[in-house]
Amino acid sequence: MESWYGMLKEMMAIDKEDFEAKTCTLDDEALKKEFDAGYGTPEGQPFTAWGKDWVYFPICYDGAEGVGHAPRNPCDISMQHQGGG
Repeated sequence: MESWYGMLKEMMAIDKEDFEAKTCTLDDEALKKEFDAGYGTPEGQPFTAWGKDWVYFPICYDGAEGVGHAPRNPCDISMQHQGGG
């Protein structure tokens, strides 16, 4: 079982974002709700979260769920495809 809380915290750490300072459409209780992030019908609740430099959102590939991200402001970073293998 996974939660958006854990996956989002991990992705924000990779991006060197302050997890505690985020703004999110879900509160921490909703982010901590566990679900099966494996293959099948997506179970995670939709969300958008904003850090200082990145925006985070759910991604899905063949039912496997994860956290995607994109720069918050225009910049020279080209994003890779998200949601695929």
